[in-house]
Amino acid sequence: MQRMTAQLLPSSHFKWIRHLLAASINEVFVRQEKWNQNKKDMATEEKPSVKSSSSIVPCFLFVELVIMAGTVLLAYYFEFTDTFPVHIQGFFCYDKTFSKPYPGPENSSKIPPILIYSLVTAIPTLAILVGELCAFFTKAEGTQEKTIVTADCCYFNPLLRRMIRFLGVYAFGLFTTSIFANAGQVVTGNQTPHFLSACRPNYTKLGCQSNTLYITEGRACTGNPLIVMSARKSFPSKDAALSVYSAVYTVMYVTLVFKTKGTRLTKPTVSFTLLCLAMIVGVVRVAEYRNHWADVLAGFFAGGAIAVFLVTCVINNFQQMQSRPSVQLPQCHESTMGMPMVTLPCVESPVEKLSGPQNPALYSPPPLYNTFVQPF
Repeated sequence: MQRMTAQLLPSSHFKWIRHLLAASINEVFVRQEKWNQNKKDMATEEKPSVKSSSSIVPCFLFVELVIMAGTVLLAYYFEFTDTFPVHIQGFFCYDKTFSKPYPGPENSSKIPPILIYSLVTAIPTLAILVGELCAFFTKAEGTQEKTIVTADCCYFNPLLRRMIRFLGVYAFGLFTTSIFANAGQVVTGNQTPHFLSACRPNYTKLGCQSNTLYITEGRACTGNPLIVMSARKSFPSKDAALSVYSAVYTVMYVTLVFKTKGTRLTKPTVSFTLLCLAMIVGVVRVAEYRNHWADVLAGFFAGGAIAVFLVTCVINNFQQMQSRPSVQLPQCHESTMGMPMVTLPCVESPVEKLSGPQNPALYSPPPLYNTFVQPF
């Protein structure tokens, strides 16, 4: 027994010295970490909402403005020029689907295009301006962003940045919706319900003896060429697409940004009102024989899909971008000799396995120590 005790003394002294050194080194690291954290906190208090960026201006000037200009130019060519010719589809003689009376020019509609374009521009713009001003002055959660600093003189206020971002994305989506609708009309060339009234084909000259004769001649129409060309652009309905795009974008903004404490019906009322106005546009288009139901439904789907995509995937639901939390490794919270340890992954010392006693009755589980301490 005495011989065994004599053999254990060197190992006990070795462990005692090693634990004291480990505790001292870990205490130094803990104090150093606290000093660095205090230094970072002081720097944060001095500049709590300032962020430096040297790429925001070049990206805005040479990327986003170029894309926006290209989108506007493409929408202009689709709308006001004949750069993209309309596909000429044929028709059956005396087809009742396209024999509805001519409702007159677009400006004579109950909801003329000028009214639609004014509403889809004014309502979202007003909603975003009011919402951003209220969120900025009330400091709503999720809407406070840092001021961007470029070089040493240019500061971009977060209020201005959010307004430009949301209105810019909305304008981009508005022109994109117009391009999608015009492209569909040009490619398909589907006729409106009043196509035969605008076309005025000479059935006798075309030899229409029965309703089963299919006319494919491009010169079969004798009506006004501009009216006939407009009557070949039915699918999808551009007015329906623009109205639903504007309504869905504004509804999502009102729902996600506006904070209405004390009332639960304000936001649903505003949202349903905007959606109903968009639906009325489609109903009027069908009632006036300017579009088919399929054209209106396709326009609703296109406009709504573009709005949802831009809000969810491009501008992060109108919220501030959140940084991903860093993944932390399992930490060792035990302390040695009552002293704090550096929070690093714990490993088992190889020395404990080699120098420990071989008798299981006298063997105690080896303590865990920090990786900063190298074995002797």
